[in-house]
Amino acid sequence: MSHDVVADGLNMIWNARKARKNSVKINKISTLLIEILKIMKQKNTIKKYKINSKDKSMEITIGDLTECKAIKPRFTCKIEQIEKYRRRYLPARNIGTIIISTNKGLLTHEEAQQKKIGGSLIAYFY
Repeated sequence: MSHDVVADGLNMIWNARKARKNSVKINKISTLLIEILKIMKQKNTIKKYKINSKDKSMEITIGDLTECKAIKPRFTCKIEQIEKYRRRYLPARNIGTIIISTNKGLLTHEEAQQKKIGGSLIAYFY
Protein backbone atom coordinates (compact mmCIF):
# COMPACT_ATOMS: atom_id res chain seq x y z
CA MET A 1 0.00 0.00 0.00
CA SER A 2 1.07 3.53 -0.66
CA HIS A 3 0.93 6.50 1.68
CA ASP A 4 -2.12 8.04 0.02
CA VAL A 5 -4.94 7.11 2.41
CA VAL A 6 -7.64 8.53 0.13
CA ALA A 7 -6.51 6.59 -2.95
CA ASP A 8 -6.12 3.39 -0.91
CA GLY A 9 -9.57 3.76 0.68
CA LEU A 10 -11.32 4.45 -2.62
CA ASN A 11 -9.50 1.52 -4.26
CA MET A 12 -10.64 -0.78 -1.45
CA ILE A 13 -14.25 0.38 -1.93
CA TRP A 14 -13.98 -0.08 -5.72
CA ASN A 15 -12.42 -3.55 -5.39
CA ALA A 16 -15.14 -4.64 -2.96
CA ARG A 17 -17.76 -3.37 -5.40
CA LYS A 18 -16.18 -5.32 -8.27
CA ALA A 19 -16.11 -8.42 -6.06
CA ARG A 20 -19.87 -7.88 -5.43
CA LYS A 21 -19.45 -7.39 -1.71
CA ASN A 22 -21.85 -5.18 0.21
CA SER A 23 -19.37 -3.89 2.77
CA VAL A 24 -15.67 -3.28 3.18
CA LYS A 25 -13.39 -2.57 6.15
CA ILE A 26 -10.71 0.10 5.73
CA ASN A 27 -7.85 0.00 8.23
CA LYS A 28 -6.32 3.42 7.52
CA ILE A 29 -8.51 6.49 7.87
CA SER A 30 -8.00 10.24 7.62
CA THR A 31 -10.19 13.28 8.00
CA LEU A 32 -10.04 13.87 4.24
CA LEU A 33 -11.32 10.35 3.57
CA ILE A 34 -14.13 10.85 6.10
CA GLU A 35 -15.19 14.10 4.38
CA ILE A 36 -15.19 12.31 0.99
CA LEU A 37 -17.37 9.57 2.46
CA LYS A 38 -19.82 12.20 3.78
CA ILE A 39 -20.23 13.56 0.24
CA MET A 40 -20.59 10.03 -1.14
CA LYS A 41 -23.29 9.31 1.46
CA GLN A 42 -25.21 12.45 0.45
CA LYS A 43 -25.15 11.22 -3.17
CA ASN A 44 -26.29 7.68 -2.10
CA THR A 45 -23.22 5.92 -3.49
CA ILE A 46 -22.53 4.49 -0.04
CA LYS A 47 -25.29 3.61 2.41
CA LYS A 48 -23.46 4.11 5.69
CA TYR A 49 -20.08 4.13 7.31
CA LYS A 50 -19.10 3.41 10.88
CA ILE A 51 -15.85 4.69 12.36
CA ASN A 52 -14.17 2.56 15.00
CA SER A 53 -11.86 4.96 16.83
CA LYS A 54 -10.40 2.19 18.98
CA ASP A 55 -8.44 0.50 16.18
CA LYS A 56 -8.66 3.45 13.73
CA SER A 57 -10.67 1.65 11.07
CA MET A 58 -14.04 2.04 9.43
CA GLU A 59 -16.75 -0.23 8.07
CA ILE A 60 -18.45 0.99 4.88
CA THR A 61 -21.68 -0.33 3.37
CA ILE A 62 -21.67 0.19 -0.40
CA GLY A 63 -24.76 1.60 -2.11
CA ASP A 64 -25.42 2.58 -5.73
CA LEU A 65 -21.82 2.88 -6.94
CA THR A 66 -20.42 2.23 -10.39
CA GLU A 67 -16.90 3.63 -10.08
CA CYS A 68 -14.82 5.67 -7.64
CA LYS A 69 -11.20 6.72 -7.99
CA ALA A 70 -8.75 9.28 -6.67
CA ILE A 71 -7.42 11.82 -9.14
CA LYS A 72 -3.65 11.63 -9.36
CA PRO A 73 -1.80 13.95 -9.64
CA ARG A 74 -4.01 16.35 -7.74
CA PHE A 75 -4.56 18.92 -10.48
CA THR A 76 -5.36 22.46 -9.44
CA CYS A 77 -8.12 23.95 -11.53
CA LYS A 78 -9.66 27.35 -11.92
CA ILE A 79 -13.41 27.81 -12.14
CA GLU A 80 -13.21 27.90 -15.95
CA GLN A 81 -11.41 24.52 -16.06
CA ILE A 82 -13.94 22.53 -14.00
CA GLU A 83 -16.02 21.74 -17.09
CA LYS A 84 -12.94 20.37 -18.88
CA TYR A 85 -12.18 17.97 -16.02
CA ARG A 86 -15.85 17.01 -15.68
CA ARG A 87 -15.82 15.86 -19.30
CA ARG A 88 -12.56 14.00 -18.75
CA TYR A 89 -13.55 12.01 -15.65
CA LEU A 90 -17.35 11.65 -15.71
CA PRO A 91 -19.32 9.54 -18.24
CA ALA A 92 -22.18 11.98 -18.97
CA ARG A 93 -23.40 15.45 -18.06
CA ASN A 94 -25.75 14.65 -15.14
CA ILE A 95 -23.98 11.50 -13.95
CA GLY A 96 -21.29 11.50 -11.29
CA THR A 97 -19.48 13.90 -9.01
CA ILE A 98 -15.98 15.33 -8.84
CA ILE A 99 -14.75 16.29 -5.37
CA ILE A 100 -12.70 19.50 -5.22
CA SER A 101 -10.69 20.72 -2.25
CA THR A 102 -11.15 24.48 -1.92
CA ASN A 103 -10.43 27.10 0.70
CA LYS A 104 -14.08 26.62 1.80
CA GLY A 105 -13.53 22.87 2.40
CA LEU A 106 -14.42 19.92 0.19
CA LEU A 107 -17.06 20.71 -2.41
CA THR A 108 -18.65 18.88 -5.31
CA HIS A 109 -17.99 20.28 -8.76
CA GLU A 110 -21.56 21.66 -8.90
CA GLU A 111 -21.14 23.53 -5.61
CA ALA A 112 -17.75 24.89 -6.72
CA GLN A 113 -19.28 26.20 -9.95
CA GLN A 114 -22.17 27.83 -8.05
CA LYS A 115 -19.82 29.49 -5.56
CA LYS A 116 -17.34 30.34 -8.37
CA ILE A 117 -14.40 28.75 -6.53
CA GLY A 118 -11.54 26.70 -8.01
CA GLY A 119 -9.34 24.28 -6.13
CA SER A 120 -7.52 20.98 -6.21
CA LEU A 121 -9.16 17.88 -7.71
CA ILE A 122 -9.30 15.04 -5.18
CA ALA A 123 -11.55 12.23 -6.45
CA TYR A 124 -14.54 11.32 -8.58
CA PHE A 125 -17.35 8.79 -8.36
CA TYR A 126 -20.51 7.76 -10.16
